[in-house]
Amino acid sequence: MTKTALLAAPLAMTAYGITRIIGRLDGHYGPGADWQLAHLFGLAGMALFVPVILTLRRHITAGANTITAVTLLGLATTVIQFSADIVLALAATDRDSLRRLQHQVTDIPGVQAAIYDIGPLLFFIGLVTMAALAARTHHLPWWSPATMLIGVLLPTIDLNLMPLTGLLILAALLPLRTPGPRATTPAVTQP
Repeated sequence: MTKTALLAAPLAMTAYGITRIIGRLDGHYGPGADWQLAHLFGLAGMALFVPVILTLRRHITAGANTITAVTLLGLATTVIQFSADIVLALAATDRDSLRRLQHQVTDIPGVQAAIYDIGPLLFFIGLVTMAALAARTHHLPWWSPATMLIGVLLPTIDLNLMPLTGLLILAALLPLRTPGPRATTPAVTQP
């Protein structure tokens, strides 16, 4: 499951981003089949990040319990966000009613900050931090956390970059599919 999740979680993020872009081409994204499919990809991707986080946790030492807990908390808020978007879209009749329903939820004190603003950031910051700590123990190459950081920053520029985010996270995680620590310098052979 872990090796599958290392591929499937970021690819599901890419599928979410691509489906979202395609759904927006006609100017009527949400509610509807394109919205639901995109959000189902996103929700599946987030669920698949649980084994990814637990795999990263096995490769870090300093602060492993705390950073894992924070990252999983952020992931939980992201799952809630995707789930809410799916349920609200099912209840909505058009884009305006979807916006009204979303505002009813986000107007509940603390929901906007916890579920939409701060919570998901904890997931992405935690993921990058865990990758950096895994690189520190040589289970990931030095470039993995840098690649992941670039990937998680892209949607802050434009959500249409989400497909690239998934691909960059995939690239950053691929070295974990090969067991054993990464060498930081070439091996020296004795003559």
